Amino acid sequence: MHTVKDKAKLLARVKRIQGQASALEKLLAQEQDCAAILQQIAAIRGAVNGLMGAVIEGHLVDHLVEEESLSARQQEAEAILQVIRSYLK
Repeated sequence: MHTVKDKAKLLARVKRIQGQASALEKLLAQEQDCAAILQQIAAIRGAVNGLMGAVIEGHLVDHLVEEESLSARQQEAEAILQVIRSYLK
């Protein structure tokens, strides 16, 4: 499974996001400038998007490209499409 194989990289991304969220919390608590707060929010969004992209890519390769069963591919395709639709809302 791709999330197991890429576990260290994915966890590193999550830890980076946690650090960015903590930095945002400090900026808000210290009543820092709006521009700095907005920049931190943008950084968090970029990091989350990068994480989502990496997991989606692994999912597509493992569960669609390399899957031999047509019915399994169809089920996985529908599942990932639902996640993408939800994410883009």
